[in-house]
Amino acid sequence: MLAHIPDQPQSNGTAWKTRPSMRGKRTVELQKKRASKNSCFLGVETSDELVWEDWELGEEYTKCLILKNVYGKLQKLSFRPPVSKVFTTQFPQTIILSPGTSFSLPITFRPLKKREYVDAIEFQNKEGTFQISLHAVMPYHALDLPDSVQLPPCAVQHSSSTSFLFHNAGKLQTGFQWMVEPPFELSPASGVLQPGEQCKVTVTFRPQKAQVYQTEASCTFGDNDDSNCTTLLRGLSKFPHLQIISPDQEEGCGVLEFGSVAIGSSLEKHFEIFNPSSVGASFALTHVPKPALMESVFHCRLHEGHIAPHSVLKVPVCFTPLTVDSTNVDYFSLTCPGAVNRNLLKVSGSCIGPVVSLSSSVVDFGCVDEGEEAMLIIYIRNSSIVPAHYQFDMDPGSHSVFTLDRICGTLSANSSHALHIKFRPCHPIAYHKRPACLILHREPIFLDLIGTCHSEQLKPAILHPRHLNVYRLNLLRGLTCYPPDILCAMLAEHKLQLDESGALLFQENPSDDAALFRPCNVMEEFFHNSYADEGEVHTAECGDHQLFPRHHVTVQPSELLFYDGPASRSVSITNHTKGKLSLLWTPPADSPFSITPLICDLSPLKSTAFRVTYTPRQHNVFDAAHLECFALYKVLRDHRQTEDCTLCPSWCLTVRVSAHSFQPGNEHFIPRFSLEHTQVMFPALSQVSYRNVLLQNTGDLPMIFRLDPEQCPAVCVLPPSGFISPGSHQIFTLRTTPAEDRLASLPLTLQLNASSKHTQKLSVVSTAERLHVVLEENGTLFFRPTAVGSCSKRSLWVRNLSRVTVHFHWSVLGSDQKVLTVQPDRGILQPNEFQVQQWSFSPVEEQMHIMKATLRFWPVQTPDCKRSSLSLKVIALAAKGSIQADCSVLDLGEVLVGSCKSFEVPLMNTGSCAISFSLTVLQNITTPHVSEDVTKDAVALEMDNVKGTIPAHCRLLVRTTARPARRAHYCWTIHYQIINASGSEVGEPCSLCVIQAKGVYPTLGVTDIRCSGSLEGLSKLQLWGLFSLDLLNTYLCNDPSPSELTYRVPTRHSLSRCPPIFTSTMLDFNFSSAPLGEEPSTFLLMFENIGSIPAEWSFLFPEDQQIELEYWAESGEFTPTELHQMKVQESRLFSISPRAGKLQPGQQRAVQFTYRHDFVGTYRLPVLLKLSYGREILLNFVGVTVERDRRYIHLPSTRHLFAPVAIGGFYPPMQVYELYNGGALPLRYHVDISPLEQLQEENFSHPILQCLNPDGELQPGHTATLKWVFSPLEAKIYSVDIPIYILEGESLLVTFEGCGFDKRDSLPLQFHDGHAAVPCTQKVPTPGQVVFLSEERVSFGDIPVCSRSTRILFLTNVSHTDKVLFSWKLKDQYEKQAVQIHPLNGSLAAGESVLCILTINTSGSPMFYQQDLVCEITPEEALAQYQTNLQQWEVEREREMNEFTITEKDLLRTKPQNKPTKVCTADEQKISFEPRKYKTLPPIRSSSSGAILGGSSGLENKDLAGRRHPEPPRPSLLHLGVTARSHSLLEYQAYFPSHFNKHHIYRSVQPKRPQSGSNEDRISSSHMPPLTHGPERDILTHILTSLLRSLLDDPEFHQALQNASAEPVPYFTQFRSDSSLTSSIQGSPAAEVLYPLDMTTLPDHGQAPQYTGSLATQQTQTQPASECKPEPHQELHQELRMKVQDSIRRSPEFSNLMEEILLSTLQNLMMEAFLGELILTARPRIIALPPSPTSRGGYRAYLDSSGARREYTLEGTPVLHRATQTHTHSLTHSHLRVANPPATCVFGLWEETGAPGGNPRGHGENTPTPHRQSPGVGIEPTTSRPLELCDCDTTCCATVPHEQFII
Repeated sequence: MLAHIPDQPQSNGTAWKTRPSMRGKRTVELQKKRASKNSCFLGVETSDELVWEDWELGEEYTKCLILKNVYGKLQKLSFRPPVSKVFTTQFPQTIILSPGTSFSLPITFRPLKKREYVDAIEFQNKEGTFQISLHAVMPYHALDLPDSVQLPPCAVQHSSSTSFLFHNAGKLQTGFQWMVEPPFELSPASGVLQPGEQCKVTVTFRPQKAQVYQTEASCTFGDNDDSNCTTLLRGLSKFPHLQIISPDQEEGCGVLEFGSVAIGSSLEKHFEIFNPSSVGASFALTHVPKPALMESVFHCRLHEGHIAPHSVLKVPVCFTPLTVDSTNVDYFSLTCPGAVNRNLLKVSGSCIGPVVSLSSSVVDFGCVDEGEEAMLIIYIRNSSIVPAHYQFDMDPGSHSVFTLDRICGTLSANSSHALHIKFRPCHPIAYHKRPACLILHREPIFLDLIGTCHSEQLKPAILHPRHLNVYRLNLLRGLTCYPPDILCAMLAEHKLQLDESGALLFQENPSDDAALFRPCNVMEEFFHNSYADEGEVHTAECGDHQLFPRHHVTVQPSELLFYDGPASRSVSITNHTKGKLSLLWTPPADSPFSITPLICDLSPLKSTAFRVTYTPRQHNVFDAAHLECFALYKVLRDHRQTEDCTLCPSWCLTVRVSAHSFQPGNEHFIPRFSLEHTQVMFPALSQVSYRNVLLQNTGDLPMIFRLDPEQCPAVCVLPPSGFISPGSHQIFTLRTTPAEDRLASLPLTLQLNASSKHTQKLSVVSTAERLHVVLEENGTLFFRPTAVGSCSKRSLWVRNLSRVTVHFHWSVLGSDQKVLTVQPDRGILQPNEFQVQQWSFSPVEEQMHIMKATLRFWPVQTPDCKRSSLSLKVIALAAKGSIQADCSVLDLGEVLVGSCKSFEVPLMNTGSCAISFSLTVLQNITTPHVSEDVTKDAVALEMDNVKGTIPAHCRLLVRTTARPARRAHYCWTIHYQIINASGSEVGEPCSLCVIQAKGVYPTLGVTDIRCSGSLEGLSKLQLWGLFSLDLLNTYLCNDPSPSELTYRVPTRHSLSRCPPIFTSTMLDFNFSSAPLGEEPSTFLLMFENIGSIPAEWSFLFPEDQQIELEYWAESGEFTPTELHQMKVQESRLFSISPRAGKLQPGQQRAVQFTYRHDFVGTYRLPVLLKLSYGREILLNFVGVTVERDRRYIHLPSTRHLFAPVAIGGFYPPMQVYELYNGGALPLRYHVDISPLEQLQEENFSHPILQCLNPDGELQPGHTATLKWVFSPLEAKIYSVDIPIYILEGESLLVTFEGCGFDKRDSLPLQFHDGHAAVPCTQKVPTPGQVVFLSEERVSFGDIPVCSRSTRILFLTNVSHTDKVLFSWKLKDQYEKQAVQIHPLNGSLAAGESVLCILTINTSGSPMFYQQDLVCEITPEEALAQYQTNLQQWEVEREREMNEFTITEKDLLRTKPQNKPTKVCTADEQKISFEPRKYKTLPPIRSSSSGAILGGSSGLENKDLAGRRHPEPPRPSLLHLGVTARSHSLLEYQAYFPSHFNKHHIYRSVQPKRPQSGSNEDRISSSHMPPLTHGPERDILTHILTSLLRSLLDDPEFHQALQNASAEPVPYFTQFRSDSSLTSSIQGSPAAEVLYPLDMTTLPDHGQAPQYTGSLATQQTQTQPASECKPEPHQELHQELRMKVQDSIRRSPEFSNLMEEILLSTLQNLMMEAFLGELILTARPRIIALPPSPTSRGGYRAYLDSSGARREYTLEGTPVLHRATQTHTHSLTHSHLRVANPPATCVFGLWEETGAPGGNPRGHGENTPTPHRQSPGVGIEPTTSRPLELCDCDTTCCATVPHEQFII
């Protein structure tokens, strides 16, 4: 059984490897034995093995092996018994098993020794054999336990556990002992297992480090612990990490703000503890230590716990404030074992108390008659949300003249109570009482009660509220101690005066009253009034003489206690005034307290005693009362003796009495009360402080209380004793002045019900503390190095460790205030509060700063006290800094316009201080076309962090994004400025780096075009023009317009079948024309990504842009355009493959365009070429299909523009215009030149435009060239519409335009570029193409007239197996004369190449050359097969013509008359071709005759109908375009002076001005008219006959002929033609006459290659004449000979000859180099030849440039005499160019060749060519070593750089 694997996966995803167990071999075998089961062997089902266990020696054990036939046929088994003697079975016999039957074979085991036995029994049938194992095992110790145990992930210093099971797999009892290393523990570690018993082991994992643990736990077992097995324990530990999530955050801690909470209530809020790690963690939540005597108002019930991984725990915190108007701050610390962080939580809250007010502060009862009662109502209101407890300090009974119905009570939030106050006077005096309304946790409120009582005898002055205000002013001025009569006298004596308010004022110093009007403390007034009864004893302790003057009357004592039963006490009253007083007591009649006497007078400064007697009315009761005595000046009892301004209210003296009537031994009432709070905490300031305590009687019995002031003299309590009715409460007010030397807690005992058994201890904390504020880091603050002009910030916390709220203020020395600031610099620190200040250091110069700051703090309650201070030492270093970029120039390359490219700009700070910076970007845009909008473009470079700070020696990566908005080159210059402390930029901007990028669009270009199918005969130039590829490439390179970017990627966006067009760029894709039913026209366009970003392209048909709609949504009406497009798309006339793709930069892709000729007509289809994020170009596909019987010329455009021609020239160039026959029939055309004649008449009979060949015929699929001469007279544009008529076809109207310009104007001569945009090499092969041209277009450029230029091409067969035949076809005789190629035909073996020499011979007239040479490629195998089939067909045809069969049906059939009919038909056809009037004859083609012949042999075709005539293989075509422009000699020398000397001018060719007209006109103008029979011919014959006869009869003429033949033959006799040379050698006497040089006998320059072979023949034939003995007339003067030789050298014929020789030599050298027979790059060899005898043959000698005498034989072999010289080839002939030459050319100097026209063989042997280069498409050039051809002493020529072979 495997160990339990926990469900929690490992957080790090570590893949644990399976580790094999370390158990013994027996355990494995045991598992195999128990896992054994029945198996099927050869159709027999039986057990795998038989095992014997628990056996003993001497016993016998038998088991049966069951064999069952599960096969469908009868089985016969034979078996071989076991080999060993301990296993026995039956005698071997054949076991026959029918299908489904079984056989039991008993096997007996008889052990002989105590060991294991292994054997087998083998069974055999006709299909094979199988074995059954026999195994006898011995009992052993074995434990089965898991290979590994995975423990749950655990946090560091935490623990996790899991358990696994292991059991005793043996048959013996075994003990075990586990051993494992920490941090793993196993329990139980040891034990004993019975056989088969299981044990559960608990694994505990306690890691101390964060890592992966893998430890093997070893278990020893067995009798002597000799066996051992292990299991792998795996555990993963991680650091725990807890976070406090609170609503607010401060620096370094979370904040839980409770706000304002009412006193006496509690508020609970929650914060969260989040465990983001993958391991659980335990935590502890504790209070941060605080001042010892500080109250705990924040409570958290949760102190510790455990948080699961990725979980959140909500923790409640309760706030119960104790002091009103205080702010409490506390901190909780969250700690986790093993964690590396510590979390703090700041909790804060404030306490609010009630806000109680009275509706009126003065209650005036007015005048009430004696014995009557008056009542008034006032309201007490609570305007806060806090419940308010109030209590009036008045008698609860009827012992006072002023009674209140609700002495105490509780006001709920925002409520009010109505209070009924009654006035029952008993003496005719003016009453005034000022009781205090005590508010719990608030200052008391005073209420003035006034009323006047009149009797019949006495009517005192009525007291009004204004008298109270005058009295208070007089009291402060010390005038109330004088009786009213004295004051009246002083007023009369003008010692006093009245102020504005009616109060008395001393006349002497009236200005001293300002010091009297200072605000007073209400609490102080309350205690002052309460202790007035005790005279001056408490005045010094509790009052201020200035604020509260001396009492007028005092009573002693103010409290009487009658706790011993009925008794009598004495009370003394003292008069402190200067007048006589009347004292009147007001006890009720039923009161248990009586006073004697009730009324008496008291003289000034005298005292009197009164007796207070307690006489209880019943036993076991509590009595209490406020005994009131009103004292007033006696003169006030009669209103006649007083004046209103001197009226003084009476004074109310109160004596508190408490008593009980419990008999001795009786138990007093058990009080039930509530006291809050038992601990009274005073502020820690040494000043008078007050606190309230609420005592509530929660029982149903009255209660009296007593606080002994003598027990705690430092604390004053009001009231000290009293009575509390059931359900009422009493508010105590405590007053003390804390002192530092006082105990931390003062005891104060509250005695209840006058019993010592019922007391309550009050703890009063009245200790003054010194202010204790601490700073972080022991008062030292270090700043990191700071850059001058920037700002560094540091945080510093300040903590108030006292219980006093302090106000603090930071001050910095004046010299340091410029560089050192702190925020906030002042504020309030609550007790136990941390506060963080932010210090800023902003240096202005480079230096070390050591500064000092002072923290001054004082209590908030005493702002005028002495202030404490702390010093802070600040150390900072100011340095100068700068930043720089890693690289000064960052090139982003090309970025797609409209997209973005993000990158990072690394900024380096190599200084020692951090730098705050601000970045700015300057943008510079460079476009190919200057645009004013560029300057208005927004900055296309965005930076995430424009402002920031780089620490010292650090690098900051600024995330930057470039968003180019146009195709342009962007250059951004990034500048930085340092930010100072105020956040503003200082200094000049400094350049940081330059970022360059190029905004690009996806760009495609068409680099090649091919055509196959029915338009195979079109040249590449024609295809390029049909598809407007120049314009397409231009459009693709332009920027897209904003409308084209409406949809950046191909999408369906239109509901119409004709989608809207967002581009104005359109062009035509003209698929030309072909007859109906022809092969589809297939065009292959090679698209190349010429940009540097990937380009996605797609061709969108209208249906690809349409949103597919439901059938019901489509409209049933279609426009003609929609119908046309639907027909084209449904018929698939146009197709593109592939229609979309993606090209990487530089990648190419061939796209096939196909047009099917299935329907007659002109078909158009708009196709949108869409580049994703780029251009949209609308391609108008145009295809024409014509009827097969229609003659049709296809013109891509009806407008043609000639090249500009300068006016005033003598030889305007000839230009061409092409016509293409797009039909299936040949046609004849005629250009109507009547508009040209009209144009000539308009221009002074000057031929502005001439057509040199206006008539012609054109075969199907071929192109005709119209030759034009444009000769302008003026610098303007000429335009003429010329009709072109087609015989039996439609006429065409073409507009020809030409521009004439003045050479003096700025427009230069348009030079020939050879259509440079058309590619010269083939980049896209057609299907099945095996032969390639190295160059498909050859441009000779601008060349002079009467010259010859040559290029070299290579034709390569890339096939590896097939041999092909090639043949060059030229269109007409004119082309054959102007453009020649050699060889014209030949064969190419597999992988072979052939060198072709292309030559252009310019005529004497300037013209534009535009020729298309076609090379037909035919596979030799296909041609051989065709010839074979043709021979077989001819044999079969001959056989069937000679053999015939006659049947009976033939006899009945009449003789057909087909043949004569067909002959007549043929005659009629011939007659139909006769010329008619006004109609041009159609061309007579072989097809017509073929049709006639075919009609005449209809019977033969019918007989051979079963076998068609073999058709020759269709050759594939290769087009070679040749372009050039020839200029007149003067024009060429003017415009191309540097190239003029590179061309040889054949001066024998005379320039001729082309003339217009038909062919017949040109022939008649260049030759004499033929002579016809008539008188002219007879006259001419007669004259010539007479002249010839006279010459034959003249002897002088005969002698001149003989002398001419005897003259020595000059060198230039070789210029004679072959026929004349042959006739002169045959021995005629006239041959010895030296004929004058006839320039007309110069052969045509077009036959130049023939000179190479004829020179040797001429030399051989003229040798006998040169070896004749010199005649006398040959001895001429030496000077005459030199003149003759000079004249020969200067003759044009000689220069032409030398040009031909050199050109042929270079061509031969290149041919030999190509064939590998000449090594151009071989090392130079020294050639040493013996002197050549002079009799070896004719030769010419001349001096070379080095002065050596060099001779050339007429065979062209160089001979060196008496010298040895090294030859180095450097061929730079200007007329010979190599098109795509091989990379390496290897040939030997003067080696023998086998090429015709090459160097003559020196030995005459036919040396094979060892190697041939195969340049061209698909063949890699190789280098071959030269082959030794003979034993001549010859060395290879020097290696010549490849650049020198510009041939």
